[in-house]
Amino acid sequence: MRAPSSAPDDCFRRTILGVSFFVGSIEAATDRALAGGLVVAPSGPGLAVDLVHSPAYREALTTADLAITDSGWMVLLWRLFTGESLPRHSGLKLIRAVLAREELKQPGAVFWVMPSEEEDQRNRVWLRAQGFAVTEADVYIAPHYATGPIHDEKLLRQIEARAPRVVMLAIGGGVQERLGLGLRARLASRPGILCLGAAIAFLTGGQVAIPVWADRFFLGWLFRLASNPRKFWRRYWDALRLAPLLWRWRERVPAVNRT
Repeated sequence: MRAPSSAPDDCFRRTILGVSFFVGSIEAATDRALAGGLVVAPSGPGLAVDLVHSPAYREALTTADLAITDSGWMVLLWRLFTGESLPRHSGLKLIRAVLAREELKQPGAVFWVMPSEEEDQRNRVWLRAQGFAVTEADVYIAPHYATGPIHDEKLLRQIEARAPRVVMLAIGGGVQERLGLGLRARLASRPGILCLGAAIAFLTGGQVAIPVWADRFFLGWLFRLASNPRKFWRRYWDALRLAPLLWRWRERVPAVNRT
């Protein structure tokens, strides 16, 4: 096992593929997420594909204020290649911890970016049942975003008008990180911008429920695959590319592949 750096914060971080992952407790990760800045939870496919093909996604990950070890595949490969065991903190685990904070149930504390009207309705029903005062003014339905950097002026104005403590980006991976990067650069305030994608859908019924034990043992992918093989098989096939990428680059950020 590699000895931690003497710098106080470095012992809670480990750089993998140029991304500074937080490896402290989930409680400490939650505190940092709520302190403000861009929070990312890169998936195995995101690291294997988007990191090497999308400069904007790469910038979001390598400059994030907090990156959590969502990919169990990455954690397993890191242990295999280096002998070092890292804690795995999934986006599902983090969103559960964040939503457990009572202060976020105050009106206007959280602003939600939803992927569709259907998901918005389902998520709001669940959130209200949990005690969150979510109104239409607290929600933005994301349009289709093109590749490259994202600058959404309408969304920016709505967030500035609401001044939330947390902006929850509940849209697809590979897109939410680029959107979060653009928001962080433009917002005058410094809310926590959480790129947790489908995590809310696991709780609200939008996707198959993943038991806590399955998430703990890195088996969430298996539940998703079994629930919809046609939709998810390619995603996890692409994640296999992470093995040779991590073997070659380890701590270093991999070269951009624009093909």
